[in-house]
Amino acid sequence: MAGPGSEFVPLVVVGERAAYLRAGMPCAGSARDVLAEVARVEAAGGPRWVVPSAQASLAPLVADGLPVARTWDLAEAHRLLHGGWAAHPAVVHATLAGLPLDGIPRDREADLFDLPADPLDDTRPDDPVGPGGYLRPEALTLGWADRDSRLVALARLVGDLAATQQQRMAQLGPRAVATAYSESAAAVLCLELERDGLPMDRARAEALVAQAAGPRPTSEADAARIRAERDARVLAHAPGRRADLRNPAQVKDLLAAAGVEVATTRKWVLEPYRATHPLVAALLDWRKDERIATTYGYRWLDEHVGPDDRLRGAWTASDGAAGRMTAQAGLHNLPAPLRPAVAAQPGHVFVRADLGQIEPRVLAAVSGDRAFAEATLADDLYAPVAAKLRVERSVAKIAVLAAMYGQRSGAAGEALRDLQRAYPVAMGLLDEAYAAGLARRPLRTFGGRLIRLDTALAPEAGQGGGEGWDAARGRFARNAIIQGAAAELFKAWAATVRHLVRPLGGQIVLCLHDELLVHVPEQQAEAAVAVLHRALADSARRWVGASAGVPVRFVAEVSVIHRWDEAKG
Repeated sequence: MAGPGSEFVPLVVVGERAAYLRAGMPCAGSARDVLAEVARVEAAGGPRWVVPSAQASLAPLVADGLPVARTWDLAEAHRLLHGGWAAHPAVVHATLAGLPLDGIPRDREADLFDLPADPLDDTRPDDPVGPGGYLRPEALTLGWADRDSRLVALARLVGDLAATQQQRMAQLGPRAVATAYSESAAAVLCLELERDGLPMDRARAEALVAQAAGPRPTSEADAARIRAERDARVLAHAPGRRADLRNPAQVKDLLAAAGVEVATTRKWVLEPYRATHPLVAALLDWRKDERIATTYGYRWLDEHVGPDDRLRGAWTASDGAAGRMTAQAGLHNLPAPLRPAVAAQPGHVFVRADLGQIEPRVLAAVSGDRAFAEATLADDLYAPVAAKLRVERSVAKIAVLAAMYGQRSGAAGEALRDLQRAYPVAMGLLDEAYAAGLARRPLRTFGGRLIRLDTALAPEAGQGGGEGWDAARGRFARNAIIQGAAAELFKAWAATVRHLVRPLGGQIVLCLHDELLVHVPEQQAEAAVAVLHRALADSARRWVGASAGVPVRFVAEVSVIHRWDEAKG
């Protein structure tokens, strides 16, 4: 008998109507009735639901709290196979059918100059694929899917598209199929993250915003007064001068008058001058406060933190480039001064886990460099690398990071040459990626995601091109091949954690680059710590695969905290 999830069952939801097709037997009708049946099947150890996208078909189920376990997401699979972001069902269908994307018909309202369609041209009006071979633009609307037969036909098409995708993934290897599974799970996790939100201490958040931005303004005039007072604390260090601190040119002149000559006013340029003149220190502190005041101030709290004290924003499972998860509403860019406001609810804690030195460890895995893989057996990968290169740890770290980010000058240059001699296989992989970037050849990550380099970092009209753009594209490619693989491992880990913490009453509430934040009842903290470590070991073993034969060790720093700022690093 087939195990749970081995059976593919296509599911479509079109407005208030839905259908799925299981073992050739359709279930179609109102979305309420069909999704109730889906919930019953899922609770009994469900199949792998095939959907055009998690957002399109599974959002109502996730909103009702149903833990959808296994899916195949056409959109996420398409982004893996073909790269980029666009993954509408019409794009997925046309791509798999080998049809030009610029021929996809667009749905629009008819006008007086439109000629009526000839019904004789459409001999199969109940087929979601129109006479021209493309998906009908109206196929995903209630105007067309107004009867069960059409909904079932649409579900059958979704199932056929998934089967073709799976075949093409299988041609890339079993790891690519597994990546499609975890990417599909990540899309469902995104719905859960948006539903559940990030727990916040609203009173603490208000106090921290007030500390940076001043008290909550009572009017526009009051807001202008508070803003002027914030500016005055900087201008006090430049007596007799006035400047708009939001204008880089005026700030540059202001600094020059104080004897601080800089090419730009960017933070990394100004930071070394912090101790040189109090104006610089005040300006850098002002920028932190200004960012909170303008982006993470009272309006942000009012709009994004709900009455249940949860910060919510939309999530996506892939950024369309290297495949990292992204989030809105400040969830991925929350300033450090506001982190104390991220607090577990009473009776709960956060279990925070951060993948350690993830990118160099991924480099060891994807390159198959046995010498570099040996370094991953240490808790601190850079220590054995430094010993092998006979340099300080700090130099070894700079060299490894420079190799992945394309830096060639300075202290990294000499160490890089030693790295290439010590770890030729790993460095060779990065050099091959760089060459692909120069030539605008596509790359695939370890898990099978296509990275399109024909359009990456292309100069805009009038900017020309040349070696500078090519070199930038090469640097992008050598980093994307590693960052993309790291994102795949992270999502495989997150998908595993998502399943394992649910019986503990836990939930993932934040995915931040290489960091997971899990909210669990306090009495389950130790169990959750063990789950995070075990899930990483299991996910990494499946992701690397036995065929690679490279003993790469992945590590996570895991801690139990009540507020996000209590975490180290």
